[in-house]
Amino acid sequence: MIVSVSVVVLLGLLIWFLLRIRYFRWAEVLICSTFGFLLAETGAGPVVQEVLDGLGGLLSQLS
Repeated sequence: MIVSVSVVVLLGLLIWFLLRIRYFRWAEVLICSTFGFLLAETGAGPVVQEVLDGLGGLLSQLS
């Protein structure tokens, strides 16, 4: 199922609202945003996926 960009925008607005009322901290916002981009498969999704893959590769080389 492909999630449209409008759903991602609405989810982003919801996260922004929750941040404004201090319900979320920055760590949860980053996690929610990353999940949203990957789930939505927007144009930014592959970029976020590449960053996460690179970070995972970097972390695997540290141990």
